[in-house]
Amino acid sequence: MSQKKKKTRRARTEQEAFWAGTFGDDYIGRNRSDQLLAGNLALFSRILARARDVGSVIELGANIGMNLKALRALRPGAACTGVEINAKAAREMAAIPGVKAVRASLFDYEPKPHDLAFTKGVLIHLNPEMLPLAYDRLARAGRRYVAIIEYYNPAPVEVPYRGHSGRLFKRDFAGEFMERHPAFRLVDYGFVYRRDPVFPQDDLTWFLMERRGSR
Repeated sequence: MSQKKKKTRRARTEQEAFWAGTFGDDYIGRNRSDQLLAGNLALFSRILARARDVGSVIELGANIGMNLKALRALRPGAACTGVEINAKAAREMAAIPGVKAVRASLFDYEPKPHDLAFTKGVLIHLNPEMLPLAYDRLARAGRRYVAIIEYYNPAPVEVPYRGHSGRLFKRDFAGEFMERHPAFRLVDYGFVYRRDPVFPQDDLTWFLMERRGSR
């Protein structure tokens, strides 16, 4: 008996196809280092210091799970889920103990509510027309908290990315998220710098937001 071929969903945007393909595969090697893990531990310790009783976490666009690996170290009992469109990255993430890896587009995956939902370096790579849907996914996934960790700019701007156009955008993602989802209020925010002598990151600005009345 012949088996039916599994249907593969076509990418909705050029950006999705870009990250699901060979460029996303190549990115894996640049996203794996002990220095990055140390920086993630420092970053998420600051964020979690302002978030109470985080027992479950979901990351939309998790790549190989370096952020979730840090969160597992900081909150060993937390249930962690990572959603990733690139098949190779999702397979590697699945090997992290205590992390549930879901290979899917964040636009298609219907998340269950978690105490904390976040993105880190993901919204900057999405087609800007798809951002409202991404914000809706984050709001649905964040039962108590949503963290947005991205490049910040007061006004939307496109930046060339490794020789490609239409692949990197800066804007006030957190501000737009709160305007679209006023049930969330700002708790804290901060900046991590690529020249930090101890825990360098990638010039990211982080925002932690809490759902009103969730305590």
